[in-house]
Amino acid sequence: MIRNVQTLAVLIFALLFLSQANAQSYQEGQHYEAIEMPVRTASDTGVEVAEVFWYGCPHCYSFKPFVESWAETAPDYVNYVKIPATLGASWQPHARAFYAVEAMGELDKVHDAFFEALAGERRQLDSGEALADFVAEHGVDAEAFLKNYNSFGVNARLQQAHSKVRGARVTGTPTMLVAGKYRVTARMAGSHEAVLDVVDYLVEKER
Repeated sequence: MIRNVQTLAVLIFALLFLSQANAQSYQEGQHYEAIEMPVRTASDTGVEVAEVFWYGCPHCYSFKPFVESWAETAPDYVNYVKIPATLGASWQPHARAFYAVEAMGELDKVHDAFFEALAGERRQLDSGEALADFVAEHGVDAEAFLKNYNSFGVNARLQQAHSKVRGARVTGTPTMLVAGKYRVTARMAGSHEAVLDVVDYLVEKER
């Protein structure tokens, strides 16, 4: 009986030690930053994890397989969303294209292709017409794309995304936002893989 109690006590101590070690492994200001004025999330339920990216960003291109693999196994209470950044004027057409094909339900057809063309091949797809010709190569109706590209709905989505990215003080891509409260980058976390470890930690912290 005494031996069982001693064993249980050792196990409890070990669990507490591991829990404390894990809690101390990621520090605010070192591995992630708190957003001074939290930004609104798309849903009031679950924990939103937003990936802020740009199709022309080579770092986003490298990060892509890691975040996609993570998203496939993320818990049900995680709401993973993509936010195209407009940190430069040349980024805006690509963000607009993202929302246009998303509105059409055609994002899966061209999301990878956009990355390949813009970050991988450095193609000059910097206008609605050039982007329309490009998506047409991948089975998306060019005329419908341009209609959505220039639509009020896409303008509104673009403005909302810009406000959220600016409010979160995002200065580069890729950046992960957790619950609208925390900002994580590879520079802070140490690597692309480590970014997602920190994200997991923050998700559990919020949950």
